[in-house]
Amino acid sequence: MFCRNVGKTERIIRVLVGLALIALVFVGPQTPWGWIGLVPLLTGLVGWCGLYTLLGKRGGSCQR
Repeated sequence: MFCRNVGKTERIIRVLVGLALIALVFVGPQTPWGWIGLVPLLTGLVGWCGLYTLLGKRGGSCQR
């Protein structure tokens, strides 16, 4: 399907940032802007970032 273009360390950071942002929906200021955290969370879990593809960043593994 997609080739991974996000490295292992960056994936971990994306997942942590995504979870922290989503936590804002339930605790803290309880703002709906926390749902933006779904973007880094999903790209971190999948390992593919559409913006990187548009910008021409290649790398990671491509399993066929």
